[in-house]
Amino acid sequence: MANFEIIMPKMGESIEEATITNWFVKEGDKVEEEDVLLEIATDKVDSEIPSPVEGIIRKILFNQDEVVAVGTVIALIDMDGDSGSADASQDETQVQELVPSDVNKDSVTAEPVVSIGERFYSPLVRRIASEENITQDELDAIPGSGLTGRVQKNDVIRFLENRGPVISSKHVSQEKVPATESSTAQTASPAAISAESSDEIIEMSRLRKLIAGHMVKSKQVSAHVTNMIEVDVTNVVEWRNKVKDEFLKKEGVKITYLPVFLEASVKALRDFPLINASVNGDQIILKKRINLGVAVSLPGNNLIVPNIKDADSLNLTGITKRMNELATAARSNKLGPDDISGGTFTVTNFGSFQNDIGTPIINQPEVAILAVGAIKKKPAVLETEFGDVIAIRQKMWLSLTYDHRIIDGALGGAFLKKLGNYIESFDPESGNFK
Repeated sequence: MANFEIIMPKMGESIEEATITNWFVKEGDKVEEEDVLLEIATDKVDSEIPSPVEGIIRKILFNQDEVVAVGTVIALIDMDGDSGSADASQDETQVQELVPSDVNKDSVTAEPVVSIGERFYSPLVRRIASEENITQDELDAIPGSGLTGRVQKNDVIRFLENRGPVISSKHVSQEKVPATESSTAQTASPAAISAESSDEIIEMSRLRKLIAGHMVKSKQVSAHVTNMIEVDVTNVVEWRNKVKDEFLKKEGVKITYLPVFLEASVKALRDFPLINASVNGDQIILKKRINLGVAVSLPGNNLIVPNIKDADSLNLTGITKRMNELATAARSNKLGPDDISGGTFTVTNFGSFQNDIGTPIINQPEVAILAVGAIKKKPAVLETEFGDVIAIRQKMWLSLTYDHRIIDGALGGAFLKKLGNYIESFDPESGNFK
């Protein structure tokens, strides 16, 4: 019997596990190459996994809603096409041999993940709880620091340390608890809310839950401060009005104002590298790549932030095309894991909803996020060789939220001022910054 192993794929550099949200096949089904086998979900993206071969589903090793470590065999496909039943003990022996040697055996256990209401526990968390005699009630009461309140290994270790008994050294030595998480794991429980008979109750979608958890975690981790500045974008508006028809005809995509602001952000980030960074405990990691995240609104009151990799290597046309590609992929649910991981600085466009000013929340693990407001005509005082005059100008507000743990007001204000200067220096004739 020629069995082909279906492996849980790695869905990004920081993703170590994924949840099986739906199987589209069952044991005994015949599948063709590229047929979709299952759907998996991580903290960042949902993906469909196609079959790389033709054959018959011989065995499905994990059920729907189970959390599986990356690199684990999740199903076997018989490529001989024999639909007859096989000896069960023979199948079990083959499964053991199929587990890659470099996969953590603690994570590859077949123990099912337990769900208490909406809460899931990974096999590793369950194993530690069992070894340390943590009751189910105690486990359910542990505050989770993961997205959507997921209880992680560090949360269990902190619980055990606070409870008193000495915990096994093998749990502590494998993973150091970051100081930033330790100080934020204990969070206040929300007040109980009662619904009246006339109220409508709407269950959050899975994506909405992830967004909610990500936003709360960001506020807990980073010290948020927001600076604002109004900039004159008359030159940008004049340039776009002049080139938009020709640009669409030549490049096949519409040109908006946002790519200009993205390119200006790249220039300012080069001048202030501390804005393009992350915090890891007591360490500051300066990112050498500039990967610009662009917030994209989705149907159903949802949001996702794909990022333009190495935006500093692209010109204005390249940024425009890549931004449009990512937005289209986001709205058609075709983003890949790499498209939404590795961002270093995010830009969100409040102006698309005709909002003037906003105070965005930092997209972890970044340390700053920029919001651009609506462009509006306003009277402004201009200095001329004949004296001050009042003229109609196109104005826009920029809001920069930054992490006060490593960015002080002077640095945040200087970055925002520099960014505004770049935008105001845009040459409507050449389409470049002066």
